[in-house]
Amino acid sequence: MPIVQIRIRLIVIAVLLMVGLPLAACSKQGGQATDLSSTVVTLKFYFGGEKKAATDEVWNRVSEYVQSKGLGVRFDVRFISFTDYKEKMLTKAAAGDKWDMNFDSDWQSYKEMASRGSYLPLNDLLPQYAPNLFHKYEKLGTLEAATMNGEIVGLPWTLKMNERPFVGWRADLAESVGIYREPNTVRTIEDLDVLLHELKDAFPSFKLSRIPPLALYITREEWVDLAFHGLGFYLSDPKMTVRAIEQQPFYLESALMSKKWNDYKILNRDAAIDIENGADQWRDGNMLFTITSHEWANASTGFVDPSFRQQMSLIYPNKKYVNRTALANVLAINRNSENPELVLRFLDMMETDKVLYDLVQYGIEGKTYVLHGEAADYPEGMQYFTSNYMEWDSRWAFWKPQYMRPTPTYPGDFWVKEAEFADLPMNINSPVDGLLISDDRIKNEVAKRDRGANEIGKPIEYGKVNNVEMEVQHYVDTQKTNGLDKIILEVQRQVNDYLWNK
Repeated sequence: MPIVQIRIRLIVIAVLLMVGLPLAACSKQGGQATDLSSTVVTLKFYFGGEKKAATDEVWNRVSEYVQSKGLGVRFDVRFISFTDYKEKMLTKAAAGDKWDMNFDSDWQSYKEMASRGSYLPLNDLLPQYAPNLFHKYEKLGTLEAATMNGEIVGLPWTLKMNERPFVGWRADLAESVGIYREPNTVRTIEDLDVLLHELKDAFPSFKLSRIPPLALYITREEWVDLAFHGLGFYLSDPKMTVRAIEQQPFYLESALMSKKWNDYKILNRDAAIDIENGADQWRDGNMLFTITSHEWANASTGFVDPSFRQQMSLIYPNKKYVNRTALANVLAINRNSENPELVLRFLDMMETDKVLYDLVQYGIEGKTYVLHGEAADYPEGMQYFTSNYMEWDSRWAFWKPQYMRPTPTYPGDFWVKEAEFADLPMNINSPVDGLLISDDRIKNEVAKRDRGANEIGKPIEYGKVNNVEMEVQHYVDTQKTNGLDKIILEVQRQVNDYLWNK
């Protein structure tokens, strides 16, 4: 090659380097958004549940689509089984692991993660990089639930629902042996107890139930669970006095019923240690009885056998019960994320782009779902259990009412009816929705309380003890020794501060 050409090529390379270096430098300098014209960034997401077969292929399509719209990201999507999800996410956060976004909820690790500072505050970033999503939250008024000490530390879902208990049984089997109940006539624990004994007598070899009755007593007593180590208060108490559940009269009453159910084998022998997905056990016909919510009392159950048929009844329909919190399904950004602005831009696109929403929720048309009019259905030969993507776990936090299609699980106006049920007079918003209780001052006491709950409380609640009254008293005394008074004093302080600031 002539020397002149070599010199020209070297000059061109030098110029490109001079131009490129400032572009690369500005990608993170001063907290500004990454320059998407010069780089594609991989965002790591964690979801709870099982990873379906076509997940990577779908999210590659999602990557291609958002890049075509100017957002230079690809996705590393990882799943952790829900049986391990809470513990593993807390461990990752404590170790300082880096990822960008994860699914969470009040029934997983959200309150602990938020109170320990594991999630990035979004007060400034959210309106800047996700203005459409921010305006939706302003309209709904749900950001308060995800705000701790003035900092927005989570992105709640945007649906309204109530999870007060419904009891359900396999009506096809029950009626085949002459066991029949008029609709909505099983309204009390006593009504249910009679039905369960009849079912066990008729089907002695079947697994009947894995669920103890405590949730039903909680409903009867209008008890609000603070989702903090067995503490709560009564809705009838205007002072919202924080109490320990094991000290309440209904706890002993529930324990006695559990003992009765265990001895009669109404509760499965492995109920206390069964970690298999209960919804799957119900769908595949391995249980005769379940306790569920309005959602699953009315959604399509997805039974593996179309001859299976359920009957549901609302327990204590006149009792007040708090609506599901906005924190029921949350997306959160890890404090160690290096690209929070890109995560927020992606979520803002989800709020405004129906094509992207369909890709994330349902996948690839013709491969993971098919359209029947506006409804998304499984491709031929697939159903809930064999789906290669649709109905994937953790999708709930991405749900957008404005884009949700009817599915085999949720027919046309399902979510309208769900919101209407939540608006009924007996269903109320919790006075402490959004309270995030910190355990910073009581970590040792809480750890001891959790050990006591697992070692002593769990056998009581599943009817595995001989002398119920004596064991409950032993449990109460042990938890007092473990520092219950200090825990209640601290939690009451935080409840009072929350109510005062609110």
